[in-house]
Amino acid sequence: MSDGELYYTIKNGVRLSGMPAFGEPGDDDLASWKLVAFIRHLPLLTQDEELEMKQLNPKTPEEIEEEQQEENFLNGDSSTQPQPHHHPKGAEQR
Repeated sequence: MSDGELYYTIKNGVRLSGMPAFGEPGDDDLASWKLVAFIRHLPLLTQDEELEMKQLNPKTPEEIEEEQQEENFLNGDSSTQPQPHHHPKGAEQR
């Protein structure tokens, strides 16, 4: 996709896919262009940058438990089934 196509997708979402639109129609905001630049940088992300991102976005105890259950399940431990992820109320409207 071109930068313009990425920007359009971020601003308008993808119908019937769960990808919501971000921003108001006609609003040419800098944040969406920064997100395009970030997406373009992802293939070049260094280990230090990835570590910094993880430190800036710590996981909740529930997320850690869910990841552990998934890992156990994928490794053949049938005694622990992954639990469905529950989003906080209102999170779907962000």
